[in-house]
Amino acid sequence: MRRTIVVGRLTGAFGVRGEIKCIPGPDGAAAFSAGRAYVVGTGESERGVRCRSARRHRDTVLLAFDGFETPEAVRALTGSEIRADVADVPLGADEYLDVDLIGLRLTDDLGHDLDRVVVAVEHYAASDYLIVDPGRKLVPLVKAFVLRIDLAAGTIATALPDGLFD
Repeated sequence: MRRTIVVGRLTGAFGVRGEIKCIPGPDGAAAFSAGRAYVVGTGESERGVRCRSARRHRDTVLLAFDGFETPEAVRALTGSEIRADVADVPLGADEYLDVDLIGLRLTDDLGHDLDRVVVAVEHYAASDYLIVDPGRKLVPLVKAFVLRIDLAAGTIATALPDGLFD
């Protein structure tokens, strides 16, 4: 089974050549390129598409898909999520997909379990945050607090200040 993630939201037609504006999601900024396959839609009305062009335009990405040659054709996709295969999302060193962090357990710097599990990742202007249970506490996703992420072991080693979870 293919593993896909949301890489953006299609917001409206652009120009007269069948391009559509896409607001990239946190995991999708680098996921767009010509020739790649995507899934667009929401819920039960999803369809596969192949990208024929992708280019940056201000804070959006302009996409064109095979078979969608006019503004009228792409308007049918407006409001849809666009999903990509996880393997097609390029990651640099020390970069992770949000979906890969959810479910990891927090440990201290010695590897002792802190009995906290990441339930979400949220992105704010100043920093990204791990949301951990119980209590949906925020842990800044910065090197001062997050020492190591080990996907294979399912852990995030942390150096957290006293009182963060109080």
